Amino acid sequence: MEVNTTATVPAGPPAKNNSFTQHRLHSERHRHSHGHFPTKTILITVSFVTLVTVLFVILVVLFLIRRQKSSSKSGTCKEDSTELHDTSSRLITSSTLNSSPEVKSGCLHGGNLGRTPAPTFRGVQVFTYRELEIATDGFSERNVIGGNGGHGLMYRGVLSDGTLAAIKLLRSEGKQGERAFRIEVDLLSRLHSPYLVELLGYCADQHHRLLIFEYMPDGTLHRHLHSPNDQTQPLDWWARMRIALDCARALEFLHEHAVSPVIHRDFKTNNVLLDQNFRAKVSDFGLAKMGSEKKNGQVSTRVLGTTGYLAPEYATGKLTTKSDVYSYGVVLLELLTGRVPVDIKRAPGEHVLVSWALPRLTNREKVIEMVDPALRGQYSKKDLIQIAAIAAMCIQPEADYRPLMTDVVQSLIPLVRNPSSLSSSSLRFQKQTPKSRSSLEIN
Repeated sequence: MEVNTTATVPAGPPAKNNSFTQHRLHSERHRHSHGHFPTKTILITVSFVTLVTVLFVILVVLFLIRRQKSSSKSGTCKEDSTELHDTSSRLITSSTLNSSPEVKSGCLHGGNLGRTPAPTFRGVQVFTYRELEIATDGFSERNVIGGNGGHGLMYRGVLSDGTLAAIKLLRSEGKQGERAFRIEVDLLSRLHSPYLVELLGYCADQHHRLLIFEYMPDGTLHRHLHSPNDQTQPLDWWARMRIALDCARALEFLHEHAVSPVIHRDFKTNNVLLDQNFRAKVSDFGLAKMGSEKKNGQVSTRVLGTTGYLAPEYATGKLTTKSDVYSYGVVLLELLTGRVPVDIKRAPGEHVLVSWALPRLTNREKVIEMVDPALRGQYSKKDLIQIAAIAAMCIQPEADYRPLMTDVVQSLIPLVRNPSSLSSSSLRFQKQTPKSRSSLEIN
């Protein structure tokens, strides 16, 4: 009998064990995968929250910055109006002449001044009436300078910081006076030239209107030319040439270097001020007007100004920069002759300076006879003839024949020399008798 040694394994139990093993492995994998899921979720969540937080902080910072800038811009005018009467300095910002600012509560308003731009200059300050009253010792008569001006009195004053200033107290003249005040503040706040009198500040305190200028110690050109010699120091030839050039440069700046041409409209010797070195600056812009940039440059306007200085075309209400050139020619004649533009005390035919001088300016011998006696022959004859030619061109009745101020400046520059350059021929001329003058000729 044979014995079967091969063991037969029952199918049931092993199959059951295998199923259990697979289930166990599946459970372990399931638990393993579930063990990593919470960690990834936390990392993603933290990253997302962090990113959102950073973006939120950035947005908040940007919002605060924008709000701060907006507050600064909108608060500028409020600061200007609420602090107007403070004793500290106040700066005014530039505006355009066409904006026609109005004076309200002591502050200039107009045009786009609501959006106050950053000031591009310093020095124009707002003063209270009380400050200027203290500066002038109560507007004392002993501090009056320059006589009775066309629009008010000028006083010498010392500001709180020790600055010596010329303080102009304007008369109450209704709309015209108010307009002149606004124009002068607006123009001189924007136009800066060494040949224009500097505006230090203004006062629009209630009904008071005052302008504060740099102090020019030697007064007006009119006073030096037309006052008795015992009251002022006579101007020599070289000082007169420098003054003529300074004035020409002032008008050149207004006509050709300003953003828009500016017509002074009241250029005269009373509005030419001198410093301690007899260097000239042009003042008084109350009648100034913006010129036209069109081809003919004409603007229509009322006739305002001073008799004797007005160009012929101005009498018809037509105004151009060439009208200022005419007025400059009259001033040049005053420097040359020492005469005033209109003098009814003179002989018939000599009452009006331009009418008397124009036919003589092209005659060398008659030009010599026209020279201001106060010069006592101390001048260059050659330069005299050139000055006469420039004056003759400037006072031409037809505006188109008058030169540009740039051309006048270039013609004057060679004539402005040091007094030590006085030529020997000029000294010889000083010694000539009237009979021998006709024999002197220009080479």
